Amino acid sequence: MKPIPSNARRAVSVLAVVVLAALAWKSYPVAAEGAHTIPAPAIDVPPAQATSAVAVLAGGCFWGVQGVFQHTKGVTSALSGYAGGDKRAANYELVSGGNTGHAESVQVTYDPRQISYGRLLQIFFSVIHDPTQLNRQGPDTGTQYRSAIFPLNDEQAQIAKAYIAQLDQAHAFKKAIVTRIESGRTFYPAEDYHQDYLTHNPRNPYIAINDLPKIEDLKRIVPDVYRATPVLVAGLRSSK
Repeated sequence: MKPIPSNARRAVSVLAVVVLAALAWKSYPVAAEGAHTIPAPAIDVPPAQATSAVAVLAGGCFWGVQGVFQHTKGVTSALSGYAGGDKRAANYELVSGGNTGHAESVQVTYDPRQISYGRLLQIFFSVIHDPTQLNRQGPDTGTQYRSAIFPLNDEQAQIAKAYIAQLDQAHAFKKAIVTRIESGRTFYPAEDYHQDYLTHNPRNPYIAINDLPKIEDLKRIVPDVYRATPVLVAGLRSSK
């Protein structure tokens, strides 16, 4: 596999989790953010005849976000990438600097007959990340790791806003949700070596500590949508 380009912030993060793994590997129970059981959205996209729809979400390092959605029933593709900034800055080296406006994001293509947009948001808030953390997740800090939803239409934006208000009103989390809703943004796919990273690198300490527990949380908290075999980018490309 092509090595990850050097970057000070990610290097420090990886070093930190390597040290942590060496000190407390057997006793580290869950990802740093943990997981929450939260109510389903009161407002959701009504059932339709469409066979495919798309959502774009950002919840920290895209390795884990992609991995969780790849293990979600009804998802037909989960692609790591960047959203929020300009096309010319949509590459890992620049985005990692934290000044491009981009967030590490995942484009989720799904079958709305099997899973709804609101259900994806429920997984996003409950399993994937801590939506009360501003510009950080786990060991990663910076605006590129912000919690954000990139609606592709007005309906998605309205559902996301209503769900955040619902969760805040219900005090689903100890602090207010800071997730940003950023409409009108374009998604740009990340480099090939970032795709399917969780599946290809399960022994990477960063993945083992921060991301694999999220897969277990998905299985534990929402078992009805968990699938053991992930839908991989490599598999989709090879079938074309």
